[in-house]
Amino acid sequence: MQKSKLFGMNVNVGPYGAYVDTIVEKARLGESSYACVANVHMLIETHKNYDFAKLVNGASLVAPDGKPITWALRLVHNVRQDRVAGMDLLPDLLRLAEKRGLPVYFYGGTEAMLRQTEDYMKQSFPRLQVAGMYSPPFRALTSEEEDEIAARINASGAKLVIVVLGCPKQEKWMAAMKGRVQAYMVGLGGALPVLIGMQKRAPVWMQKTGFEWLYRLMQEPRRLLSRYVVTNSLFLLLFCKAYMQKKFTHTAS
Repeated sequence: MQKSKLFGMNVNVGPYGAYVDTIVEKARLGESSYACVANVHMLIETHKNYDFAKLVNGASLVAPDGKPITWALRLVHNVRQDRVAGMDLLPDLLRLAEKRGLPVYFYGGTEAMLRQTEDYMKQSFPRLQVAGMYSPPFRALTSEEEDEIAARINASGAKLVIVVLGCPKQEKWMAAMKGRVQAYMVGLGGALPVLIGMQKRAPVWMQKTGFEWLYRLMQEPRRLLSRYVVTNSLFLLLFCKAYMQKKFTHTAS
């Protein structure tokens, strides 16, 4: 899939279905790599942190999750891009993995979330091969612990690993595990709790108008308020700067 550079982050562009097919095919082949599902928060993290930008751009696939990212691709690069929402991508990946017989491993989240995930998979994806689940400690892992986790996932026979740690933690973990975990990893931190019913998703009109973040803010104001104030403001600043540069270049030529 082709890539387009947006504020220092390389974003893959193409129809929605191509992302699902690409991830499942890489998992089938046993590729030890990872996919990032990028929203505005991740985009701003890559802009602020060079090391984080390197590991996101080192992913084999970067999908445009946030609606504002698709708008920026269109207005800055003239690319009409489907939104690849993690909350849509996760059930589609599980559905196809079930159909293709690909074992799936769930890494991250709390013990309670994983218990609910197990129940949900039995009801909604009864033929899905769940290779395993693991809730890691809420702290930095030692190198010995990382080796043990990689060995556990590899021994499970997993082909696809759903990583539920949240940005930027899940992207850092996947980059560190590339070449060690013999499976394809996808960072979908916010999608799993919505899929299994622990959280609610925004109404369709908010999804289409780019206000899904506001719905999440209303659900978790104390955790998300400061983050959204910073990230959304900086995104608007970067977008306006890039758009004006495009308009000036076009006028000058």
